[in-house]
Amino acid sequence: MTTADRVQELKRLAAEKAVEFIQTGMIVGLGTGSTAKLAIDAIGRRQREEGLKLIGIPTSEASAAQALSLGIPLADFATITRIDLTIDGADAVKLGRLDLIKGLGGALLREKIIASASDRMVVIVDGGKLATPFGAKVPVPVEIVRFGWQATQRKLDALGATTVMRAGKDGQPFITDGGNYIIDCGFGPIEDPGALDQSIRALVGVIETGLFIDLATEVVVARDGGIEVFERG
Repeated sequence: MTTADRVQELKRLAAEKAVEFIQTGMIVGLGTGSTAKLAIDAIGRRQREEGLKLIGIPTSEASAAQALSLGIPLADFATITRIDLTIDGADAVKLGRLDLIKGLGGALLREKIIASASDRMVVIVDGGKLATPFGAKVPVPVEIVRFGWQATQRKLDALGATTVMRAGKDGQPFITDGGNYIIDCGFGPIEDPGALDQSIRALVGVIETGLFIDLATEVVVARDGGIEVFERG
């Protein structure tokens, strides 16, 4: 088994561990990205094999399509006021408070809306996402309005970020499900994620940041030693 195959297998096992938190009757937020996709597959299997009953709230059009293909019933905030549990991935994790960087999959706004409406947020990652210092290896995605985006980018530059407009497969600016742009901001090591999040969110033109502060309650980590669960300290 190659290293990549081993990592994929561990992520699958971590996804299955996270899905064990779901009980029949729950409202469940369905994350976006390659790791969250494994969790949605695991939910579909539990539904088929165990008769698990739940209602999903997807964080993206892609997750909605996958869930529907597996027969997972979906709802939205027109009928749902609270979510029992959200399962999602992350691009970086700061152990202790379990602060996260998310959004490399492009769904950070919807992901944060759903996470903030959830009683619990269980995050699935491979061991590489725990790399320290926090923020050194991945940029912070920032979702911005399309009008005047150049001005917003300059404000992000002024905060000390190295900024890059997110491009889609066609080479044009990536468009989120909400119709917005994403600027990827490299800040290097982030000492105080909460303060940085507030500074970015204060800028006119910014819709949301990929810094998820005090939202994750558990992180399920897949690495060579096996599966480990960390709770927020």
